[in-house]
Amino acid sequence: METAPEPALEPAEERALERAGAVLAAEAARFAALGWMRGTSGNLSVVVGRSPLRLAVTASGLDKGELTASDAVLVDGDGAAVSGGRPSAEAALHARVVRLTGAGAVVHVHTVAAVAVAERRPAGIVFRDLEMLKGLGHPAHDEDVTLPVIANSQDMAALGDRLEAVRDPRMPAVVVAGHGLYVWGADARQARHHTEVVQWLLELELARR
Repeated sequence: METAPEPALEPAEERALERAGAVLAAEAARFAALGWMRGTSGNLSVVVGRSPLRLAVTASGLDKGELTASDAVLVDGDGAAVSGGRPSAEAALHARVVRLTGAGAVVHVHTVAAVAVAERRPAGIVFRDLEMLKGLGHPAHDEDVTLPVIANSQDMAALGDRLEAVRDPRMPAVVVAGHGLYVWGADARQARHHTEVVQWLLELELARR
């Protein structure tokens, strides 16, 4: 039995997806160069529509340092593909983060520091009295800021429930134990900046211990 072809995107949707794909390719190349998206690991997304919710997500199984503008898949508010290609298996979690936080972009990278520190701080990682906290919108002194840690799962609905249960609106990130780091922001640029700041904090924590 033949399957029905996917519906074609409207021209405006095609253009939006291509623009988003170019952004995702550029951001992925940055993270890959830092060694945070080794091999085909990690995934990125940006919101391209809110009503209904639509995200452009990096396609599954591709080297993140070699993506092009065409290597993005359009998904709906549940992370299911709307048109073209196979999205990351974690697209559903990206969509969940966007629905929970109102973010415009989500970054998922696999860094050694995130996994190593989460092993030592499974209840969450507390930061205080650091200038870099300003990069997350916090004062540099006299305030505790916690980066939550959640247990890993291959079930994106379960993982999303865990993220929702521990999410602190003051911290645009969460560590998935034994897996990596999820970070979000208003757009791809802010999500990248937040990722760089959180990774710096994790590397400092790792160096201290």
